[in-house]
Amino acid sequence: MLSREEILKLLKGNPPLIEGMVDLANQVQPNGIDLTLKDIASYATPGTMSETNGGRILSVTNLMPFETDGGITLPPGCYLITHNEVVNLPNNLMALARPRSSLLRCGVAVHTAVWDAGYSGRSQSLLVVYNQFGFRLYRNARVIQMVFFYLNRAVNKGYKGMFQGENITPV
Repeated sequence: MLSREEILKLLKGNPPLIEGMVDLANQVQPNGIDLTLKDIASYATPGTMSETNGGRILSVTNLMPFETDGGITLPPGCYLITHNEVVNLPNNLMALARPRSSLLRCGVAVHTAVWDAGYSGRSQSLLVVYNQFGFRLYRNARVIQMVFFYLNRAVNKGYKGMFQGENITPV
């Protein structure tokens, strides 16, 4: 697992390990980087997974507007969140993420997938409000801590799936 010092070194790389951080001083942790909230969307349709990627249908989502103070009150349910930061993993690193403990103490969880070596993009995660009273969340709030692991050796072919380059607006 990478330490804070190793992470800081990789943040100076080209491309940087993570770009678009809201507050470097508060986001870099002893063992990872906190990713922050850019957008929240509600689910509008079911999704489908089949035996092959050809049968995969992603759920349609609707972007939810933040209120004038930058917050949004979420009733219990599932939401798709997009992070502010762009993750750029070299072929010798992979990453996992866990929700910040403050969310768990409020009855909210964030579920993530594996970030494969070679992935680059602005990731999304599943936020679930289990608290029967709901939860209030603000734009740019730190929601997950991403931790990075060196592979025994770099992969020859990094991630090339459909989410490569996701949510990055071309310049």
